[in-house]
Amino acid sequence: MEITWLGHSAFRIETAKAKILIDPFFTGNPAFDDATRKDAVAGLTHVLLTHGHGDHVGDTIQIAKETGATVLANADLAAWLGAKGVEKVDMGNTGGTVHFDGFSTTFVNALHSSAQITEDGTSHSLGNANGLVLHFEDEPTLYHMGDTDIFSDMALIHELHQPEIGLVPIGDRFTMGGAVAALACQRFFKFDTVIPCHYGSFGIIDQTADLFVQAMDGASSKIEVPKSGGVVTR
Repeated sequence: MEITWLGHSAFRIETAKAKILIDPFFTGNPAFDDATRKDAVAGLTHVLLTHGHGDHVGDTIQIAKETGATVLANADLAAWLGAKGVEKVDMGNTGGTVHFDGFSTTFVNALHSSAQITEDGTSHSLGNANGLVLHFEDEPTLYHMGDTDIFSDMALIHELHQPEIGLVPIGDRFTMGGAVAALACQRFFKFDTVIPCHYGSFGIIDQTADLFVQAMDGASSKIEVPKSGGVVTR
């Protein structure tokens, strides 16, 4: 498995059977390197969305039209994307699992909001925010927390899914900050590998992962802090 961080909360996950983008926020993302866009969408099979905010839906509509990839999102967001012209849309909702060739995706809770305001000033509710747990046939189980605070039912997510890789938001203000994210990882999970995200993009959130790394000192998990466009291999 190759995991490429594309800045903010965007990741590319590549396995033998699937090439997946999660929350592909490219345009307008200060942490995204435009030079990596071609590689980011190469051979794409799926786009997975944690929730409906613009910094997570990002370039989904354009990417789906360019690549023909299947887009998976919560039911409300999926219907909205279908109305925007995305042809291959699949939907689920909290607690549900959707199966694809080589992997499955389970929608789990996240503590956050999920809406977009369109050009006419109308706010569109786009379902609940989620985390996504990806189970693969021959690869480690991966949990993208989406945007969230810590919550005690993370213990149930660990019990049910035993994720080995955690993609964890740490940037504060809109998600938990580094110290709380580290508490979540150590109290509720036994990750082999943790990759922090949702930082280093907009100026009003934390610009580095330093607080998280410091708070994870002594933890058994391996902390990977790639640069934007950097690859972690598992």
